[in-house]
Amino acid sequence: MTNPYFVDFNPIAFNLGPIGVHWYGLMYLGGFVGAWVLGNRRRALGRFPVSRDALADLAFYVMLGIIIGGRIWYMLSYQPIKWIWTDPLALFRIWDGGMSFHGGLLGVLIASLWWWARHRRRITHYFDVVDFVAPLVPIGLGLGRIGNFINGELWGKLTTLPWGMVFPHAVQENVPQYHDATVAQLHQLWQTGALDAYARHPSELYEFFLEGVVMFTVLYIYSAKPRRRYAVSGLFALMYGVFRFAVEFVRMPDPQLGYLLGTHWLTMGQVQSIPLIVIGLILLWLSRRAPVARTEVLDEAPA
Repeated sequence: MTNPYFVDFNPIAFNLGPIGVHWYGLMYLGGFVGAWVLGNRRRALGRFPVSRDALADLAFYVMLGIIIGGRIWYMLSYQPIKWIWTDPLALFRIWDGGMSFHGGLLGVLIASLWWWARHRRRITHYFDVVDFVAPLVPIGLGLGRIGNFINGELWGKLTTLPWGMVFPHAVQENVPQYHDATVAQLHQLWQTGALDAYARHPSELYEFFLEGVVMFTVLYIYSAKPRRRYAVSGLFALMYGVFRFAVEFVRMPDPQLGYLLGTHWLTMGQVQSIPLIVIGLILLWLSRRAPVARTEVLDEAPA
């Protein structure tokens, strides 16, 4: 392989005075905006019989659920548990990085359950809410993986494939002779071909394609017409679980955890994806005899 791509982006998109606005934060914002636009469009078409204000409340609760659930789950699953008594404020240092999709998903489920408890007059079954939200999630998932790529994090294993890429931070962390090298120095070495042997799978882009593009396309088309209850949620859980489990084979595990079985098998991401696969299959099985979610075109439904 000759001269693989060198991944070196400025993680800061622009500055607002002394404050740097990061691409990763913009990706989150783009995910929320995209989900809101699509969700409100489907609400207007009668796919979710609530008012615009009620949907805005749901969007706000879901946003909080993603951030709070994703952060807490990450700290509990991917960090040594001693932070609870040695550095409890670490939980709030989101700018240091560290969010978990599985925790964010749990946060979304809890937040939407809270919202549903207040709107049961219009939405009679909780899974009608979950089925409505599920096709909106891949927008944020895909954009989040682009943010990971721009940050040069969550890289994959070494590869000789033509699309392998050199991640300078991976070289600094894993190649002893380059521990103290700057990104500029590594870039010069890359131009000579000296870093070709350290090219890695761009696993962030694999996940962007599978979790973002593929999942959004399939779920958007599948949910374009009313489906039986549980079906959309089940398809979402099954697809994400399978895709995440598969990509973990070429993605490096979190360094603080490593592999959970042996030296090259089973990551925490795979462990947490197995329940999603099982739940997805169960929901699809339940959907066979479930009713089709009702639709109702309303100018402005009561909350």
